Amino acid sequence: MRAAVVHQINGVFDVEDDVEIGTPQGREVLVEVKASGLCHSDLHLAENDFGIPLPMVLGHEVAGIVTAVGPDVTDFAVGDHVVGSLVQSCGHCAACRAGRTYQCSNPNETLRDPANGSRLTAGGAPVTQGMGLGGFAEQALIHENQLAKVPDALPFPQAALLGCGTVTGAGGAINTAGVRFGDTVAVIGAGGVGLNVISGAKIAGADRIIAVDLQPAKLELAAKFGATDLVNPAETDPVAAVLELTGGGVDHAFEVIGLTSTSEQAIKMARLGGGAYLIGVHKPGATLAVDVLTDLLYGQKKVQGVYMGSTNIKHDIPYYADLYLQGRLNLDDLVSREIGLDQINSAYEELKSGSIARSVITSF
Repeated sequence: MRAAVVHQINGVFDVEDDVEIGTPQGREVLVEVKASGLCHSDLHLAENDFGIPLPMVLGHEVAGIVTAVGPDVTDFAVGDHVVGSLVQSCGHCAACRAGRTYQCSNPNETLRDPANGSRLTAGGAPVTQGMGLGGFAEQALIHENQLAKVPDALPFPQAALLGCGTVTGAGGAINTAGVRFGDTVAVIGAGGVGLNVISGAKIAGADRIIAVDLQPAKLELAAKFGATDLVNPAETDPVAAVLELTGGGVDHAFEVIGLTSTSEQAIKMARLGGGAYLIGVHKPGATLAVDVLTDLLYGQKKVQGVYMGSTNIKHDIPYYADLYLQGRLNLDDLVSREIGLDQINSAYEELKSGSIARSVITSF
């Protein structure tokens, strides 16, 4: 089958025709990939060495149709429309039993035992399946705990974005931060995930949602998603602007870029007793300078890392799918354009430039 393969940690994806995929074993589900979103996290893994064995097939925003199931699968049948997510859960540890599948103690149980062969191979040699998904390919072989069923009426490009961008962003606002009616919110970075934070805050009833971004086009898009105020750091000090707009800071400040400087800004934007939520993926070894006395003790602020929007995919992905079909969640404006697999490298260059929200592969 065709797949985009990373052979070196240089940010380049090589589209190849000779990657082979196995047949489903145990609780594995074979999915014909209909759409795969280009998330910056995949590029991050292709550009930075996290110790993942090469070659590897990435792609974690996956939507498609089930074409075969393993003998132990209970949740899915051939023909189901599904969305994949990189939230890996065993289903039986204490966190999973409590519904906190994003904090699973045994995530590797969703992967195939190497003794049973590799899910992906090329020339007889194993190919790593990124995050248990490997969605930059015509097909994906995925454990059923990493899949959620969605309505057939949901378009595949929009469905793909539910698996990461939406659950991370909207979930960060709704689940992790617990945004409530009347709260104030600042979102630093109005890319795909940041726009979903704005959507989640709007759904939760936030009174004021301040979008912060250097790109005027992204700020305009943020307004379409529900931002009430727009701040461009090229024109003004973003921390001072947020403090002035809110009379002292926001209840919840979200950093969705992955930079030390903007993460520290998020802490400064939070009000007395407010929270800063770090969603953006930082480089390995990144550290923050926090004024413990002023911000944490006297300021009583909370600083929290957000992993996948504290999402239980079996509940949250169908929920967001229903919100979209009801016209209450904007996914259409997240899909900047649909591309072919051969365009993956040029599309990632566009994503790095900050000129688009998301490209989605729909032709393989």
